Amino acid sequence: MSRFWPRSLSSQLAVLVAIALFVAQAINFAMLYQGRQQILLQQIVGPAVTRIIDMNEQRPGMSLPDDIRRGRVRIVAANPIPPGRHGRPDIEAALRLALIDAGVPVGRIASHVRPFRPSGHHIERYGRRRAERYTRFGAELIIAVEQPGRGWLVMSSPWPRSDWPLLWQLIAQTLILYAVVLLPVLWGARRISQPLQSLTNATRRFKPGEAQSPLAEQGPQDVRSVIAAFNALRLRVTAMLDEKDRMLGAIGHDLRTPLAALRVRIESVEDDDDRARMADTIDEMNRTLDDILSLARLGRPSEARTEVDLTALVDAVVEDFIAIGSPVSFVEADRVTLSLRPSLMRRAIRNLIENAVKYGVSAEVRVVPGKDQVAITVADQGPGIPAEKLEDVFDAFTRLETSRNRDTGGAGLGLALARAIVREAGGEVTLTNRPGGGLDATITLPRQRG
Repeated sequence: MSRFWPRSLSSQLAVLVAIALFVAQAINFAMLYQGRQQILLQQIVGPAVTRIIDMNEQRPGMSLPDDIRRGRVRIVAANPIPPGRHGRPDIEAALRLALIDAGVPVGRIASHVRPFRPSGHHIERYGRRRAERYTRFGAELIIAVEQPGRGWLVMSSPWPRSDWPLLWQLIAQTLILYAVVLLPVLWGARRISQPLQSLTNATRRFKPGEAQSPLAEQGPQDVRSVIAAFNALRLRVTAMLDEKDRMLGAIGHDLRTPLAALRVRIESVEDDDDRARMADTIDEMNRTLDDILSLARLGRPSEARTEVDLTALVDAVVEDFIAIGSPVSFVEADRVTLSLRPSLMRRAIRNLIENAVKYGVSAEVRVVPGKDQVAITVADQGPGIPAEKLEDVFDAFTRLETSRNRDTGGAGLGLALARAIVREAGGEVTLTNRPGGGLDATITLPRQRG
């Protein structure tokens, strides 16, 4: 049922009101129908009892007659209603009870509803006005009451042939109610949902650092208050991120200054091995600092998106590794153009290749274009990663090798930074163990970012 239920606020309100109106009209119909049946019962039973009493008072000692007529009552010798005809047990029971209360002797009571088709015989028998009334109702109710030893009293009354007129009346009333009630409800719901939809779109589009005008405050007062709170929240978030960027800039400057001073001072160290190790340590600290600052600033990248030849970008990163003697190769592929932040994407690819070289001996890089997406796969020849750890390694400062010495890696930020960069571009990074050994680190990017 949930998939058929409307999702928008205005549609849900309209459906709920429509259901409530339908239930109310159904209850109304049941009450009207029951009331109508009671009225019909009173209109039939009351006059019938009166006529029977009048007949008994006029001919108190009448014997069994031939077929005679007195007003609207016929007196016949036998039951004129054949067995098995459609009757009205409720009228029969009510009539019996009323006659017993009136002290009128009564035997069997039979009733029969039959369609009324006007003809010259009916006009002659009932009279024009009465025949027209029977025609309007469409049916005739015949009641036969047995008075023991005195024959049967037979009466007829007009009877509605079906309940369709009442049903059509209810349908017309329901449609009018729907028009009168639902249209204002839809208008009010739309007045509420439009500002909420605008607020939803503005929230999805909100990116710190991008110039955006405040959202117009419109709709009911409650919705206006929510929009005003969102505008204020956006200003506060932007101010906090600006302050964070200033703080990160100061931290980067304050940390790089002593590292630069240390780099100068180690030149006075006479032992070449010690000097090289110190230089490597300072370089590692600089790289870790760059990773931390990049990860912290990723929510507000300063680099604009541009159309980039992804294949050429990956090839250039691989060439940088080959130039320093790293065992990295690139499989030639067709040109693929995507809208990316090139420096950040280069950083993500470089981090994956560094991990492959560091932990997997060598790296083979491939670009695999697809119809809707492009995959960049970095395959190494290492031992792989336990299946239960494939997601854990993406957490910041998480490493499977815990010694943290400079021969086996840095602070454990490479994969976390790579995934954050790729997700900001609308893609994903996954790790997969190959059946024959080795690990595939795959960046998947959409052809068109929604």
